[in-house]
Amino acid sequence: MPGRTWKLCLLLLLGLGLGSQEALPPPCESEIYCHGELLHQVQMAKLYQDDKQFVDMPLSIAPEQVLQTFTELSRDHNHSIPREQLQAFVQEHFQAKGQELQPWTPADWKDSPQFLQKISDAKLRVWAGQLHQLWKKLGKKMKPEVLSHPERFSLIYSEHPFIVPGGRFVEFYYWDSYWVMEGLLLSEMAETVKGMLQNFLDLVKTYGHVPNGGRVYYLQRSQPPLLTLMMDCYLTHTNDTTFLQENIETLALELDFWTKNRTVSVSLEGKNYLLNRYYVPYGGPRPESYSKDAELADTLPEGDREALWAELKAGAESGWDFSSRWLIGGPNPNSLSGIRTSKLVPVDLNAFLCQAEELMSKFYSRLGNDSQATKYRTLRAQRLAALNAVLWDEETGAWFDYDLENKKKNQEFYPSNLTPLWAGCFSDPGVADKALKYLEDSRILTYQYGIPTSLQKTGQQWDFPNAWAPLQDLVIRGLAKAPLPRAQEVAFQLAQNWIRTNFDVYSQKSAMYEKYDISNGGQPGGGGEYEVQEGFGWTNGVVLMLLDRYGDRLTSGAQLAFLEPHCLAATLLPSLLFSLLSR
Repeated sequence: MPGRTWKLCLLLLLGLGLGSQEALPPPCESEIYCHGELLHQVQMAKLYQDDKQFVDMPLSIAPEQVLQTFTELSRDHNHSIPREQLQAFVQEHFQAKGQELQPWTPADWKDSPQFLQKISDAKLRVWAGQLHQLWKKLGKKMKPEVLSHPERFSLIYSEHPFIVPGGRFVEFYYWDSYWVMEGLLLSEMAETVKGMLQNFLDLVKTYGHVPNGGRVYYLQRSQPPLLTLMMDCYLTHTNDTTFLQENIETLALELDFWTKNRTVSVSLEGKNYLLNRYYVPYGGPRPESYSKDAELADTLPEGDREALWAELKAGAESGWDFSSRWLIGGPNPNSLSGIRTSKLVPVDLNAFLCQAEELMSKFYSRLGNDSQATKYRTLRAQRLAALNAVLWDEETGAWFDYDLENKKKNQEFYPSNLTPLWAGCFSDPGVADKALKYLEDSRILTYQYGIPTSLQKTGQQWDFPNAWAPLQDLVIRGLAKAPLPRAQEVAFQLAQNWIRTNFDVYSQKSAMYEKYDISNGGQPGGGGEYEVQEGFGWTNGVVLMLLDRYGDRLTSGAQLAFLEPHCLAATLLPSLLFSLLSR
C-alpha cells in the first residue's frame, strides 16, 4: 500500500485546488529512493557531502520493514529525527554504496588492438594503450541479489556487464555510452558493446524508453536518444544482421516514446511543424540532488515549485545539466531557479532524431521491409523541413534552439548549434562552408585548448569555461565529413587542440576527466553540482576516436597557437612541417 500514498496525496491536492501548483507524480514509486518523509529527512540533514550517495545505498532488509521502523522513529521525534539518530538509523538499515556491483574485466579485452599501430607519435601511442587499459578499471557487473531482491536496491538490474563513466557515476548512463561504445569498438571489444546494447534494448522492452541512467530515480527521464546510432556502430563493426532483425521493433518502440511524449508543434507563417523537446512532468526534487533542489525551490513562491522541479529534470534529460541554454529568455536568466528547458526546441535533440529516422529507414531496407523504410524516410524528410524552417538561420549559417514562449531563436553560441552537420541532417551542400564561417565569426577558433560549451559564464558546468568531449566530437566530425579541404583542416586542428589538452592533463595527473577548463591552459573542469569526476568513459572514447582518425598527424608536442581564422591558410604549412618533424 505505501507505494500508492503519493496517488492519494495527488487526489487530495487536486481536490484542494492549489492554484498554479499542479501536483505531479514522483520520479518512481519507491518511498525510500524517490519520494517520502524518509528521503526528505535524510537528504535535508545532509548526512553525506553528495546527495547521490544516500540514494545509491542498498537496503539491509526489506523496504517495508525499513519504512515501518523509520515511521515509528519519526513519530517519536515529532517528525524531526536528531542528526545522530538519523545517522545511526541509516547505518543500521543501509549498506555502503557500490555493494551491489562487482569489478569486471571484459572477456574480449586484449593487449594490442590494431588502431594503436596507426598512431605515429610514440608518446600518444603509449597513452592510447593506457586508455585502452582503463576499460578494465571501468567494467562493472551486477551481483545476483539485484535480480533476486530488486526492491532492496535503487540500481536497475541489467543482465550483461557494462562500462561506467567513472567517479560518482558507478552505474551506466544513456548518452555517455555511445562514445564509450565507439571507443570499445576501436579496442575490438564488440561483445562488450553487444551486451551493453542488449541492456538498453531490455530497458526499452520493460519501460518503453532508455532511462537517463541505471537507477530507479532516473526512470521517468531519458537522455539524448542515441540507441539507433549505437546499433549502427555495432553493425558497421560486426555486420550482425541477425541482432538487428531481432531488435528492430525495439528500436522503433524507443523512437515512439519520443514521438508520443516529447513532441511539440511550432506554428510559423501559417504552417505547423512537429519537433521534439525535453520534457519530464514529474514532481519533487531529484532524489540524487534532493537538498539542492529543495533549497532552490525555497527561493520561489510555493505555487512555482513543482514546475521548477519538472524543469530541472528536463534539464537533466537533455544531458546538459545545467546550462545557460535552459535559462536564457526567462525572467531570471542568471539563476537556476529560472530554468525553462521544456520551453525550448533543442537543435541537438532534433538532429539526433533526424539521424535515427534515417538509420531506421536504412535498417528496414536492409531487412527487406520497404513499407517501414518508406515511413522513416518520410519522417526524416518532415523533420528536415522543420529544422530548416524553425531552427536554421541563413544569415549566421547555423541552427539555433527555438524559444516556444518568446517565439524566436536563441542565437547564443553552443557547439550543439552544429549538430545537424554531424548528424548529416541537412540538404544544402554549402552548409559546411557556412558553419565554418559561423565558427570564425563567433571567434570559437581562437580557443587553443578546446571548443567552449558556451560563451556564457554562469557557474553551471555546461557553460564557459568548460569543454566536454562529446561536444568536441559534434563539431570536429561535422567538419571532417565535409567535402571542403579547409573544413577538414580546421577539424584536424580542433582535434589536435583537444588531444593536447587531454594529454597534458593526463601527463600531470595520470587521470582522464569528464570535462576540462579551457580558460587558462587545459585543466580539469569545475562548476555545477559536484566535484569534477575522474574516469572517464566518454572522454576516453572521444580521444581514441580522434587518435584513430588522425593518428598519423597528431603530436604530443608544445601547443600551437590557433591563429585568427583569416590567417588559417598560413597555419597549414607550419602545422604540417611540425607534424613531419615530430615523427
